[in-house]
Formats: sequence, C-alpha cells, structure tokens
Amino acid sequence: MKIVSFQQTYKKAFFDLNIEWLETFFYVENFDREVLSNPEKYILNPGGHIFFAIEKEVVLGTVALMKRNDALFELTKMAVLPNQRGKKIGQQLIQYCIDFAKETNFDLFLYSNTILENAIYIYRKYGFIEVPVEPDSPYERSNIKMILPLKS
Repeated sequence: MKIVSFQQTYKKAFFDLNIEWLETFFYVENFDREVLSNPEKYILNPGGHIFFAIEKEVVLGTVALMKRNDALFELTKMAVLPNQRGKKIGQQLIQYCIDFAKETNFDLFLYSNTILENAIYIYRKYGFIEVPVEPDSPYERSNIKMILPLKS
C-alpha cells in the first residue's frame, strides 16, 4: 500500500468513500455534500491537501487536511472502504497526516462524535486532546473537537 496526493483520477473515490461512510454511521449534511462534490474549491485551492491509500490502483481509503490558517489544518473527510476496515488503513492515513503536519509545521484539529468510540480512542493514542466544540461548528453531528499541537 502507498499513500499518494490528490489526483483527478481519484476524485470520484473521495466522494464515494465519504458518502458511504457518512450514510453508514450518520447522515450526509449539506456541508458534506458541497465539500465532497468540489474538493478543489473547498480543500485544495485554499491550500489544503487530500491523500489516498492506494493498493494496485484501488483506493482503499482517503483523508483531507482543510486549511483554516497557515498554522492550523482540520483533519477531515477520512473514510476507508468497508471491506478494508479494521486493517489499520485509517491509522496509517492519520500517521501520514501527522508526519506531513510536522514537516510543514502546522497543528491539526478534528471534529468527531463520541459514538465513534474506536476512532476517539485512536485519536487519543496519536496525541489528540479534547477541547470545547465552538457553538458555530460546521458539523451538526459533531459533539467532540480534538487538537494535536505539532508546530515547533
């Protein structure tokens, strides 16, 4: 398996994986559909990144880093193929993003939901700490916000 940056070839996989994940665990919010339909506008053009876990030209998983400012990016839009879950692909994507953030010198944060106990456990394992969710959070379904200070 290798992790690669966004390529137009994988744009549909970015949309499909995330929609499937949201429909399985929650529901698709308008904000999600808008961002997933146009990742260039909402993620890449403002300075963000999208990464894919690829094996034999099959997208196994994906994750995005949305730029909030030069020093802070949101770890978001992470999804793994249903038949590949439990194989630590998500953890490899998280570690890749952490390494990338350290190299590029910015902090990470994320929104999640406490019903995703395994995910919250993994985020904590990687050093994310809980902070209050602001009242104007972009996601209705999020009830936890976590940060990972990495900037030197």
